[in-house]
Amino acid sequence: MSESCNESSCSSCNVEGCSSRKTEDFSVPANAKSHIQHVIGVVSGKGGVGKSLVTSELAVLLQKRGYKVGILDADVTGPSIPKVFGLHGQAFGTDDGIIPFESKTGIKVMSVNLILDNEEAPVVWRGPVIAGVVKQFWSEVVWGELDYLLVDMPPGTGDVPLTVFQSLPVDGIVVVTSPQELVGMIVKKAYNMAQMMNIPVLGLIQNMSYVLCPDCGKQIYIYGEGHGEETAKELNIPAYASLPMIPEIAALCDAGAIEDYDNPYMEEFINKLTAK
Repeated sequence: MSESCNESSCSSCNVEGCSSRKTEDFSVPANAKSHIQHVIGVVSGKGGVGKSLVTSELAVLLQKRGYKVGILDADVTGPSIPKVFGLHGQAFGTDDGIIPFESKTGIKVMSVNLILDNEEAPVVWRGPVIAGVVKQFWSEVVWGELDYLLVDMPPGTGDVPLTVFQSLPVDGIVVVTSPQELVGMIVKKAYNMAQMMNIPVLGLIQNMSYVLCPDCGKQIYIYGEGHGEETAKELNIPAYASLPMIPEIAALCDAGAIEDYDNPYMEEFINKLTAK
């Protein structure tokens, strides 16, 4: 506690480090027509590791298990979720709020690309504006009844992850990485941010771990063997998955047909993620 602070009389203290200091509440209420059981953030330490793909695959597998699922695309400057699900056009609003798009299997999606006149137009907005849009996607979108809302976040530990952690009732995060990263350091940055914000780390997924030889099925580690599993054990992260690079998935994403693929490498991960 700071020497300049009198703890016995500082119920509204603003002194940095004081144990009695009040924490400002940045939480944002959900839309009145939204009833969401679990909010899970999907994060990564850097771009290009397949975080949006993993978000999409998690949503598809959860939906196929009978859960009601939505995706809030918080990667405002690099939205890719609508493309993966083959969703195009503009969302519309009612007196209740903004109506999210639905995929062919019923996954609800809201993304900045679904409110722009031109989905290829760049989003040249400053951080506070982007953070405001993310909060609007929570408070103004009519999500309805959902078991899981997955929040696809931009890479890093900047404005948007901070906004999501402070403003939404996040139950936990899934960290996505790849073997060519300095995986321990990158994962630990995301882990430590979550710890600072009192957000549990539910799982770690190492994407692009290897390629399967089409002739013999041998695992070929073109980026070197990663250490994701060891890191997950070290940090006591409950769920872990190692995903190969599969050309079929890339083709389905380009065609907006990710829902046509069942990823067998994530079954155990989903079991642990949904365990009561």
